[in-house]
Amino acid sequence: MIDSNSNCNPPLLQDYAQLVHKLQSHVAVDQCEEEGNKMMMMVQEECELPLIDLGVLITSESSSDEASKRECMAKIAMASSEWGFFQVVNHGVSSELLRKMREEQIKLFRAPFEKKASYALLNSSYRWGTPTATCPKQFSWSEAFHIPLAKISDQASYGDFTSLREVMVEYAEAMQGVAKLLAGVLAMKMGSPKQVLEEICDENTCFLRLNRYPACPISPEIFGLVPHTDSDFLTILHQDEVGGLQLMKDSKWVAVKPNADALIVNIGDLFQAWSNDAYKSVEHKVMVKRKVERFSIAYFLCPSYESEIGSCKREPSASVYKAFTFGQYRHQVREDVKFIGHKVGLSRFRV
Repeated sequence: MIDSNSNCNPPLLQDYAQLVHKLQSHVAVDQCEEEGNKMMMMVQEECELPLIDLGVLITSESSSDEASKRECMAKIAMASSEWGFFQVVNHGVSSELLRKMREEQIKLFRAPFEKKASYALLNSSYRWGTPTATCPKQFSWSEAFHIPLAKISDQASYGDFTSLREVMVEYAEAMQGVAKLLAGVLAMKMGSPKQVLEEICDENTCFLRLNRYPACPISPEIFGLVPHTDSDFLTILHQDEVGGLQLMKDSKWVAVKPNADALIVNIGDLFQAWSNDAYKSVEHKVMVKRKVERFSIAYFLCPSYESEIGSCKREPSASVYKAFTFGQYRHQVREDVKFIGHKVGLSRFRV
């Protein structure tokens, strides 16, 4: 779909042009552009992520299905170790709910830019572009609402979008159920109780992010979302059929083939640290399209900022990471982005 309502778009082109001008007038910043071009030139292939059917974990109550359950759990752990990404079907979230959420999301983003930016919608969580970018390759051609789950029931923050609240509350609850199921499986595969992460991750600490990537008239080689890893335990993504998500696999970028029936799951930094590198938090990015916009919704399974992220290893000496809180981790990420232009991540906390 080509953007037909131009007044809904944030001034991404203006900001991007200013960054280009700054780069051209600053020879010292050439290295940033050169590094970005190297990332773009790496071989890109299309892949299908490991596909896992969760039906046996959700609906099966018979003891005779234990072997099938163990096989499913093993697939989840293997994909988390080898890919850091996988997709799930028969996940328990109805297609009707996914459809309604997408419709409400599109209506929200179709609102005029000034309304989205100035009306304190959804806990004043509207963001666009990348204010911290110092060169084009640090710029994300996108807009988003990043909402704490604790705030999505707040009727006052929805303004005219009254039908969005009921759908989003139901959607968040459904995604939380899938996230807890998967986190429990991954914890048990490391020899820990399945409830170990439920104690620090609940509706008061997790987030939903509604994303829109407007059509980009400049180039299909502009990032919709710059290369990064997620700073949570795990992320569940519902995307449309446009495509654009890419991940790093075997030292090259591969494009993820969209699957309308599946949810995409990826491991975050905290799960990699907690699992002592058994599960992998993999770098990924979104590439924009020249004539087609893209929508997605991400659920982030996060702990409280005070929660300490230790290793699942019983002996602290066996951990490859120092103990740190989620708050300390987020602070370090913000500092790195502010002062060096990009996230450093887990390497800051290695022993």
